[in-house]
Amino acid sequence: MSSFPGSPRLLKGGLVLVDPSAGAVQRIIALQYNPDSLSRTLQVQSVTGEGGDRSEALRLKGPPVETIKVEAEIDATDQLEFPDQNPTATDVGVQPQLAALETIVYPTSAQLQQNNQLAHAGTLEIAPMLSPLILFIWSKTRVIPVRLTDFSITEEAFDPRLNPIRAKVSLGMRVLNVNDLGFNNKGGSLFMAYQQQKERLATISPAGSLSVLGIGGIP
Repeated sequence: MSSFPGSPRLLKGGLVLVDPSAGAVQRIIALQYNPDSLSRTLQVQSVTGEGGDRSEALRLKGPPVETIKVEAEIDATDQLEFPDQNPTATDVGVQPQLAALETIVYPTSAQLQQNNQLAHAGTLEIAPMLSPLILFIWSKTRVIPVRLTDFSITEEAFDPRLNPIRAKVSLGMRVLNVNDLGFNNKGGSLFMAYQQQKERLATISPAGSLSVLGIGGIP
């Protein structure tokens, strides 16, 4: 007797690093386990604050400043049960997964060495080092350009050689919008697609009625 083929494929959330100039994908980091929750905060960008010009009260300067917070778990316990099949986990635990995330916020060693050589050569002005464009992927409707704002790691268990085998990673991200990147930037176009997707989803939200609010019309 044949059985049901199974539940739908579980998609993973993660980060994608993209070359900011060419748009080529440099690295894909899929989260081992999807976080149970994701928190988002939107700070409205109004023209005026309290006590401002009344004629500007309804005007917006641009998209809200959106921040995202996720906590992800990384665990090599199951892999350590089969050391012959998972030599990396046996040798260094979850350090490769942590390093893939950590190096996002580091300039590359090549960039550091190049700037050091420029400094020794007497270059008066050295441009800050360019990092990849980071995309936070949370389903096909959320492909979001972000900047990491805070990043913490809690290593919770270690093997006999002090390799971490279980860790929690907390990621704070700020969404980069067209005010940050411009319209002609790859990240700017991705933000516009993200906002337009929100607008499409809003149109299919069930419409309310004034009667539900207890009124028959706007006074």
